[in-house]
Amino acid sequence: MDALTRENILEIQDIQIELVHVPEWGGDVYVKGMTGRERDQFEASLVEMRGGRTTHIKLENVRAKLVALTTCDESGERLFTSKDAEELGKKSASALQRLFEVSQRLSGLTPADVDELVKGLEEDPFAASPSA
Repeated sequence: MDALTRENILEIQDIQIELVHVPEWGGDVYVKGMTGRERDQFEASLVEMRGGRTTHIKLENVRAKLVALTTCDESGERLFTSKDAEELGKKSASALQRLFEVSQRLSGLTPADVDELVKGLEEDPFAASPSA
């Protein structure tokens, strides 16, 4: 097998889209995996920083935030904006959980990733630094 070139990699359409049945809403919804940039932005939105340090993880309405970011039409265009997350948070927890889990799987976002974010709160990465 030949090694991939820059062009090969950049041309690949690697974002998966899956149709998910949501009985609470009486229909189906497409969910897409996040891009690397979207995942970084999502994770950054969960972290509160003060003085260059993580002070806490903001998990309030996290399911709706991820669902707003990843529900889409069949071509991958988002159905919601990030501002819609507040309204989505008022929808069925079961429906949001179902879509959240699919989005996690398609985006490679595991519970261990959340644990890693939380671990940053328990450790001071600058403690051994002479500039701290």
